Amino acid sequence: MCGIAGMLVRHGRADAEALARMGARLAHRGPDDRGIHLDGPAGLLQTRLSIIDPKSGHQPMVDDGLALVANGEVYNFIELRARLEARSRAFRTASDSEVILHGYALDGLGVLPSLHGMFAFALYDAGRRELVLVRDRLGIKPLYYAQLRDRLLFASELKALLAVWPHEPELEPCAVIQYLQNRFSTGNESIVRGIRRVPPGTALVVDAALRMREHRYWTPLDVKPRALGFEEAAEEFEPLFRQVMREHLRSDVPYGLFLSSGVDSSVILAMVSELTGRPVRTFSCGWRDPAINDELAGATAMARRFGADYTSVVLTSDQIFRRLPFMVWAADDLLHDYAALPTSFLADDAAADVKVVFTGEGGDEAFAGYARYRRSWVQRWLKNLVVPGSSGFRTRPHWRRRWSRHVFGSELQAAAHAQRAPIIAAWQATPRAWSALTRAQYLDVATYLPDDLLVKTDRVLMASSLEGRVPFVDHRIIEFGLALPDALKVDFRHGKLFLRRWAERRLPLAHLSRGKVGFAVPMRRWFHGPIVTGLAERLPQNPAIRRWFRPDGVAALIHEQARGGSASRAIWGLMQIAIWHRIFVDGHTPARDEDPLEWVA
Repeated sequence: MCGIAGMLVRHGRADAEALARMGARLAHRGPDDRGIHLDGPAGLLQTRLSIIDPKSGHQPMVDDGLALVANGEVYNFIELRARLEARSRAFRTASDSEVILHGYALDGLGVLPSLHGMFAFALYDAGRRELVLVRDRLGIKPLYYAQLRDRLLFASELKALLAVWPHEPELEPCAVIQYLQNRFSTGNESIVRGIRRVPPGTALVVDAALRMREHRYWTPLDVKPRALGFEEAAEEFEPLFRQVMREHLRSDVPYGLFLSSGVDSSVILAMVSELTGRPVRTFSCGWRDPAINDELAGATAMARRFGADYTSVVLTSDQIFRRLPFMVWAADDLLHDYAALPTSFLADDAAADVKVVFTGEGGDEAFAGYARYRRSWVQRWLKNLVVPGSSGFRTRPHWRRRWSRHVFGSELQAAAHAQRAPIIAAWQATPRAWSALTRAQYLDVATYLPDDLLVKTDRVLMASSLEGRVPFVDHRIIEFGLALPDALKVDFRHGKLFLRRWAERRLPLAHLSRGKVGFAVPMRRWFHGPIVTGLAERLPQNPAIRRWFRPDGVAALIHEQARGGSASRAIWGLMQIAIWHRIFVDGHTPARDEDPLEWVA
């Protein structure tokens, strides 16, 4: 796990000083090592968190006119290395990343389908004078780029690009609308105007004149539905999941697990315990307020059942609020997910003992675990009548219409059409042979998973120099889950039917039959009193709020919350925009423990 950055300039030589500034902004992603490679118009940088081959895996890797910087893990590197050595390639390190370099030397972009893992990499081909930017199939690892007049810039995080940005960064109104209404922005445009995301499963090839062509090497849209019974599916899934887990367990440094009371992380705990025969280091989170229902008791019971070495992190509302400025800095691309805050505390605790943690992200998307997948056709039909385009799926905005009308500024009002555009586009792209349930799963796989859950897993963990591994987001698991018949996914009461039944031989039935709890952060319960009073005085005056919103409308919204209203979610979104401006426009960097009111002024 690392941070990467670089540039390709149209004329002249790459700027070493600019690369150094970008690297300084990525130090948290790679505290173990740093390297720069300059080759005429191309400059590549990596900051390294050493996981595989800590001693000799230095990057950039350079061989015969090819230079590589990579972030993430190629889990099947042992098998790939054997094949490449059989084709006369000589390796200099034991690093997983080196298989990318040799595979590209032999097969060009044809190497991409052979790579299993989570990765984002940049490869400069000096012979062709081309820069290749690649992102893994599901978008587990981030990669941003910007095409400027005289150069192309790329980096793992926005903050590295903004370190060399030629002017004051400006928010992208379409992305802001999506963030406010959907709680995350999705698609190719980032929250910063002019900075784009490399799409998942895609390679971008940039030539010396900065012309770009796109190569899509994988898409879940190719999945074909399969008529499987449970026994046949289970017989296929058992060796598949065991292989995926074996590959994910490859590490030269200690690892652990974020353990909740849910099915997904418990399945991972059971499988890691089974495959290694050793106690697993687990980390779980709960709330100090006994009136709040959390997952700590269930997680602790699972840890004890498998003899895990477990740590419990117990938090207060004050700790959560005071972590907000740091979380905004870490997340980079505005993220409304409340769970990112306790995740940050878990990451800090875990990073003191391990360099890698497993998490259960992706299980709900792969096996249909969310309640929104269990809507009846009548419910979906009625919703689609009111909000057409996605057959009633993901139709509800998170801002009430009267609030958005009185609070959003003119540019945001004009961008309102963008709110559901990626949702509708993803739905419409699905094969008509798919069921509505499979189409809904795909929509989340293409939007919510890479641009919300995996942002949390990557950015928030990497802020603590911690690698997150997500076995359920392996492309083979996603393909398997999408292809299952609906009857193995949901009934009226439960989702994830196949995974629950398959796990019966490893986990207690009582645990598997529980409804989905989720990592609930009771923000509405906490969002009152001094925090709201302080926001009333400060938030309407924030420069970003005055630029994009109507200050009198913002003041009225806060007043409504102070009177016992339910505007906490909307105000939380505004707070993050205000804090984002202080960090990424004004240039201030928060500590882990800060008064959020000081950051919205």
